[in-house]
Amino acid sequence: MSRLKTIAGFVPYLLVVFLNAFVDLGHKIVIQNTLFKTYSGQEQVILTAIVNGLILLPFIVLFSPSGFLADRFAKPRIIRHAALAAVGATLAITYAYYQGWFWMAFALTAVLAVQSAIYSPAKYGYIKELAGSQNLASANGAVQATTIVGILLGTVVFSMMFEFLLAPMTDTAMTRSETIAAIAPIGWILVALSVVEWLFTLRLPVHSQGDAAMRFKFTSYVRLKYLRKNLRIIDSNKAIKLSIIGLSTFWAISQVLLAAFPAFAKDTLAIDNTVVIQSILACSGLGIALGSVLAGRASRNYIETGLIPVGALGISLGILVLPGLDSGIAMGIAFLLVGVMGGLFIVPLNAIIQFQAEESRLGTILAGNNWVQNVAMLGALVLTAAFAIAGVNSVGLFYILALVAIIGTGYTVRQLPHSLARIIATGILKRRYTIDVLNFENLPRTGPTLLLGNHISWIDWALVQIACPRPVRFVMLKRIYETWYLNPFFKLFGVVPITAGRSRDSIKTINKLLRQGECVCLFPEGAISRNGHLGKFHRGYERMVEGVEDGVILPFYLHGLWGSRFSRAEQGLRDARAPSTRRDLIVAFGKPLPMDTGADQLKQKVFELSISAWNTYTGALDPIPLAWLRTVKRQQQEIAIIDSGCATLSGRALVASVSCFASGLKRQRNPRVGILLPAGTDAAIASLAILLKGKAAVYLDRASRSNSISFIVPDSASTSRAANSNGAP
Repeated sequence: MSRLKTIAGFVPYLLVVFLNAFVDLGHKIVIQNTLFKTYSGQEQVILTAIVNGLILLPFIVLFSPSGFLADRFAKPRIIRHAALAAVGATLAITYAYYQGWFWMAFALTAVLAVQSAIYSPAKYGYIKELAGSQNLASANGAVQATTIVGILLGTVVFSMMFEFLLAPMTDTAMTRSETIAAIAPIGWILVALSVVEWLFTLRLPVHSQGDAAMRFKFTSYVRLKYLRKNLRIIDSNKAIKLSIIGLSTFWAISQVLLAAFPAFAKDTLAIDNTVVIQSILACSGLGIALGSVLAGRASRNYIETGLIPVGALGISLGILVLPGLDSGIAMGIAFLLVGVMGGLFIVPLNAIIQFQAEESRLGTILAGNNWVQNVAMLGALVLTAAFAIAGVNSVGLFYILALVAIIGTGYTVRQLPHSLARIIATGILKRRYTIDVLNFENLPRTGPTLLLGNHISWIDWALVQIACPRPVRFVMLKRIYETWYLNPFFKLFGVVPITAGRSRDSIKTINKLLRQGECVCLFPEGAISRNGHLGKFHRGYERMVEGVEDGVILPFYLHGLWGSRFSRAEQGLRDARAPSTRRDLIVAFGKPLPMDTGADQLKQKVFELSISAWNTYTGALDPIPLAWLRTVKRQQQEIAIIDSGCATLSGRALVASVSCFASGLKRQRNPRVGILLPAGTDAAIASLAILLKGKAAVYLDRASRSNSISFIVPDSASTSRAANSNGAP
């Protein structure tokens, strides 16, 4: 999040996102709470489903126009005009409140929804434009969390205002009109917040003016030509399509929960306070915010798709336990769990959609995403109303939702097996390793991609798949592929076996996969490195790319696994890696290369990436004194230093000696301190003490010329002095 704060315009953008969600929720809560106070049972479920349907309907009807506007015009401009429209809508809503016109206020819910429908594609499309590809996952997490916090606070704050304004009249039965008139001052709060939101939109930077050549034909819109065309665009990309299906299922389940729970709480738990009801529901929003932040942190500068199956499973379990709970606290915890798992589920899916979408079609695809999601949610609400009319109570609806979630989890795992492998690998690796991805933006979103890089360990495949959000088809030696207890998993993940010297069939298979636009990874060295350095790059891959059009070779370099227990490093080097030490792993992607790139040129590019990875690694290292102290902390009793005179010091004794020496050093202005001592324990102690003081140690000998000494002491007035042979400063 700290990195995102430095992006110009990102903080005002988050404030706009927050206020939009807060205002929309405010009016919705007023209407829902009025229904809660004046209706009960199945009638309440039906009317709640209808008001939620009014919010969804504009997203469905305006799918094509909103996508067109987001692509045609500058996205901040769309956001600004939508915010100004919200000011007018909230003024009309406030007038309806004061007149006691409940059904007019009910209908105006759709007007606010129109504003949100136009605003939404521009809002989400602006994320990539503002934050860039490398920050997509973390930016989506921040936006999702901000949206949910707005919803969460809106739910609680407006419910409290609602109950406060009705408190003086709790002893009398009130009609819908009397109730809406009593809470009318809330309208002015909505107006004021809408104005503040509009003012923040004026601070959003414009990075793109849109496509001025685009034209919108109303007749094509009415005949649904735009809809069919836009849906074909979505259907043409499997990753986007599956992501939208997953998001739609989650939000459809959420809508049914929101519609069914108030009646369940009123009839089963005997709760009639809207603050309590909305607070329990708000726990799901809090959970989504927490889950979104966790997903953003887990992804950092790549997209962690392994969270998707974990989130799906958690949602299923959370819904399954809901009907058996008998207290508001337990229900709040269950909703919190469902929300956290939902956040883990939806953030990587949204990031995948934005990563895979072409820039020119991003607004259309995001509008299509909204359309499909809202059709799914509206359909779920229609089914909810139908079940209520048929006599199915809220408990029965919960069990139906649990069944749908379980089926959805199975479908997710079946369609995204590589994501399941990623989260298992991530769970194993992240206990001891931190993973960083360099040049994530170089990854092609779609199309034939052949990943080629160094082979340093047995788990290189896991590191590559963690870094790449696309499903990767790995090439593996056939003798390993046929291991009986691993073979079923290799088949599930689509691994391609290959045999040295008899690889004709495997080459044909890989060529076919590339022609189909898939991402394939192999290691041209042919074997795991035995010395940590790049070996000979074999040319077999050159035959795999014959006839593949519009594809690229993407070089990569893996840093940090040499010397681990997964590598072929000698036992001595492995033992030197303390088990408690966390290590930095780096996956560096190079610029895409043509498919006809030769092995020599490829190896040179991978070698250049190794330098970039090393520079990144060393730039993040702790200062020498801090690294030394951490090492000593782990090995306090072991010998830390020994010299030719057989003098030895343990780690603890060395720290004590260095600390005493450092405390005797006077404060120096000069950044360099000279050491005039023979090599040995004393010189080492002096060196470490000088480093602890934040100075650079310069080693001298007795034959040093005067200009060497002046490098340390530039003039006689300097307070910097070389350490003498007695160790005194």
